[in-house]
Amino acid sequence: MTSQTAPNGTVPTPDQIRQAPKVLLHDHLDGGLRPGTVVELARETGYSDLPETDPDKLGIWFHEAADSGSLERYLETFRHTVGVMQTREALVRVARECAEDLAEDGVVYAEVRYAPEQHLEGGLSLEEVVEAVNEGFRQGERLARENGRRIRVGALLTAMRHAARALEIAELANRYRDAGVVGFDIAGAEAGYPPTRHLDAFEYLKRENNHFTIHAGEAFGLPSIWQALQWCGADRLGHGVRIIDDIEVREDGSVALGRLASYVRDKRIPLELCPSSNLQTGAASSYAEHPIGLLRRLHFRATVNTDNRLMSHTTMSQEFEHLVDAFGYTLDDLQWFTVNAMKSAFIPFDERLAMINDVLKPGYAQLKSEWLFRQAVSTSGSAEAKG
Repeated sequence: MTSQTAPNGTVPTPDQIRQAPKVLLHDHLDGGLRPGTVVELARETGYSDLPETDPDKLGIWFHEAADSGSLERYLETFRHTVGVMQTREALVRVARECAEDLAEDGVVYAEVRYAPEQHLEGGLSLEEVVEAVNEGFRQGERLARENGRRIRVGALLTAMRHAARALEIAELANRYRDAGVVGFDIAGAEAGYPPTRHLDAFEYLKRENNHFTIHAGEAFGLPSIWQALQWCGADRLGHGVRIIDDIEVREDGSVALGRLASYVRDKRIPLELCPSSNLQTGAASSYAEHPIGLLRRLHFRATVNTDNRLMSHTTMSQEFEHLVDAFGYTLDDLQWFTVNAMKSAFIPFDERLAMINDVLKPGYAQLKSEWLFRQAVSTSGSAEAKG
């Protein structure tokens, strides 16, 4: 059943959404810290610039500061999270808690990105940063497993698009590709910093048969998507929400795709869509008007992601809840988004297939069977009452 044909009653409850196995491709490590952890790390590391030292008030501050409609203002909030992530111990803790928090929310596979070059102020080397984060992810996976949850976390190493270290970070990602790092990314303000500034990094990764995604089509429009794909050769689009600018919805309801939008759909290029974040940065005005509704209807390779859980005060479950409320999506729709994400992950094909067949599909089948049994009991009870 899809959202277009589902009968009344098949819309999943918040509890079902939390139980559903989820896949996350676009999540920033420095955008997902627990407010309490930020406060404690600031005290331990001597970071004194926090706007609030009460965890609850700090969490509210992050959300309100990020909720400005400007990508540039949104990015300013990271000064504080990055500021407390300058020691090995801090990086291990943040990565461990990230894996635990995602697992608690029902995420079974995640690719979490961070920029190693932003964590060198305390004297760490790039390699020490990567190894600390990898250690934290492995600890988090083990702790989740001990608590009855299973998650696999891969790291994406990010280069900052305004800096000049992309090739160095790409080489780092390639060096650790069999030790927890699954790919490469570039991030930061899009305007004025096109991905073509880093062609040497992308050419290197292609020669090494490695994977990469590019932040494109978030604050900037179609040119950034076109460059990311046709000049740089991105495997996925980080956000890519502005592809909607190449889609015309006519007055009679028919839809016409421009050549770039057709290419993205026909080539099954994954879109790492982040609904709550997109609202904060002005890429969409409401969940109901978010392009994900049309992109899902047109069968683009759309995926649902959190981007920055702290700044957007969100989780994967909450992202799905917003979409269920806005579009009436069913468990089948959520499974469609989830399988899309798993198909698009940067791990080997056989491992993706095993996750889909052995984890995702059985998980959603179980939830749907429980709903059917509840419906049968409800129908039976109604019949007995009438009798």
